[in-house]
Amino acid sequence: MNGIEHLPPWAAVVTAVLLLIGAAVTLIGSLGLLRLGTFYERVHAPTLGTTLGTVFIAAASMVYFSVLQSRPTLHEILIIVLGVVTTPIALTVLVGAARFRDTAERAQPSESEDR
Repeated sequence: MNGIEHLPPWAAVVTAVLLLIGAAVTLIGSLGLLRLGTFYERVHAPTLGTTLGTVFIAAASMVYFSVLQSRPTLHEILIIVLGVVTTPIALTVLVGAARFRDTAERAQPSESEDR
């Protein structure tokens, strides 16, 4: 038993809606990864989808456990803050490394130019 039978219907509905929205946003971000062409285009969709999806899923967890435990659970706020802070940093590092690689590849002479 996980206590779900003690969850009021309004909390179950709010939790389900937040979970579905979070899953849908994450799925849309993942589809953007498949749909877009270049690396620079692909990196944005999953980053935005993951961040917003995490916020909705963590909010659903906050509602669920706050209602079940009759006290606010705020651990998820730390998850949200870390996700919102680290995801753009990871995006910046990935794009910077890709740009550095692209610049280095353009700077090297090709084999046909050596002859």
